[in-house]
Amino acid sequence: MEYSLKHYAYIGDCVWELFIRKIVIKKTQIQNTMHKYSTQYVCASKQSEILGLITEKLTEAELEIQKRGRNLKISINKKNNPQIHANATSFEVLIGYWYLNDKNRLKEIFNFIESGIIKL
Repeated sequence: MEYSLKHYAYIGDCVWELFIRKIVIKKTQIQNTMHKYSTQYVCASKQSEILGLITEKLTEAELEIQKRGRNLKISINKKNNPQIHANATSFEVLIGYWYLNDKNRLKEIFNFIESGIIKL
């Protein structure tokens, strides 16, 4: 099956949330705290920020996928910043792409993110 950028973004959103939840449950068993920690990282602004921190690690092919994902037409609430949302979507596209096509690369990026970017 061939996947579209929207498929990658849809899967990437889920995979990213699961990654964050796995980290959160290592830190606390308190439900409200788990939710607080998770929502800090499963949001457009943080995803956009993390994309900026991993961009230098991306290959040319990955940068191309990320740019195409950034240009994906999505609907957002008028109060949200379109640039932040576009970056977050392109981040989710990358996560979904790696999950479906290159789990070793996904693991490498997640290890980098967990070792230095996630601060709970």
